Amino acid sequence: MATMSRPITTLRLERGGADDAPVSARVRIEALSASFSGKPAVKNVSMDVLDHRVTAIIGPSGCGKSTFLRCLNRMHETVSGATATGRVLLDGHDIFDPRVNPTAIRKHVGMVFQKPTPFPTMSIRENVAAGLKVHRPSPTGRELEAIVERALRRSALWDEVKDRLGAPATGLSGGQQQRLCIARALATDPEVLLLDEPTASLDPISTQSVEELVYELRKDVAVVMVTHNMQQAARVSDVTAFFLHGEMVECAPTAKMFTAPQDARTEAYITGRFG
Repeated sequence: MATMSRPITTLRLERGGADDAPVSARVRIEALSASFSGKPAVKNVSMDVLDHRVTAIIGPSGCGKSTFLRCLNRMHETVSGATATGRVLLDGHDIFDPRVNPTAIRKHVGMVFQKPTPFPTMSIRENVAAGLKVHRPSPTGRELEAIVERALRRSALWDEVKDRLGAPATGLSGGQQQRLCIARALATDPEVLLLDEPTASLDPISTQSVEELVYELRKDVAVVMVTHNMQQAARVSDVTAFFLHGEMVECAPTAKMFTAPQDARTEAYITGRFG
């Protein structure tokens, strides 16, 4: 696999306490472009995804946010006619290297979609363990139970479901189903977690639960979250990137982005003058 061509940069975030330390990039994106049947969706994006931080991707509908997210674990290429160029370096290794198995990438870069997607024919336990079936050898018995419990604890769902792991996952509330999907992604112990508008279909109470969970997960993984909710980005993220017409206009610590953006287009979007 290819190695990094230059040293990983660091960024000092504008927060106090423990967060005020330099952090390194878990993922480096270099000149990433993506298209559908030749129509550009993402154009020449370069940025770092910092370890143990939440990066929010904001911008109007159709600006390439979700496509960008799907490129980070090679989900983009599962769509007929979709192509991507550039480099996405995970721990210094290019995930687009032809020798790399896309399924292996998704073990390290988990993804949760906008609408909760529990597998309807599976129990709560089976849903969490679903991603582990591609492992060889697959965990069984006590090892499997321990992985399921840890994933549910990390997703703040264990206490609510520990007595009904064999029940259908469809019996959970919307917010619980989304946390179950997060648990399913966490079961493979990923280094990066991608969230595509994870609270868009949830009520305010469930949204708060997921936001609190996202903020806690940054202790263990790098999180990249697409959101249309700028207040959510301000509450949850450490770094914010603004996309427009497939391009990344600006990327900065969230506090700076929302108080002193450098680009007039960013300021116009944040203040509601367009979008």
